[in-house]
Amino acid sequence: MKHNAEVQESRHDGLKWAAVVALLVVAVVGNSYFADQALLYRVLGVVVLGVGAAALALTTTKGRDLAELAKNAKKEIQRVVWPTRPETVQTTAIVLVAVLVVGLMLWLIDTLLGWAMSGVIG
Repeated sequence: MKHNAEVQESRHDGLKWAAVVALLVVAVVGNSYFADQALLYRVLGVVVLGVGAAALALTTTKGRDLAELAKNAKKEIQRVVWPTRPETVQTTAIVLVAVLVVGLMLWLIDTLLGWAMSGVIG
């Protein structure tokens, strides 16, 4: 029984996506058509149509999946153990020192190879 409901919903998804595209097209064309109107009104119109298109897109199967993914991502971010300030400063200092050491080594190798090549070439 549940499978039939899912098939019925997915059948309507195509119409919903067509309506989403139509709303976005109306927003773009309307913004161009009403170019002589005040910018505030055009922005409000585009925002209202964009929010309507997003709301309609979220009612589709893929839209619900996207909303579920966003909710799970937010939960996962809350579980992350962020480094403390001293840990961040320490790690940054280590990276800067490592970059400086590697840079000096590359400069030294380049200088030695340049000196050797100028000795060979004359």
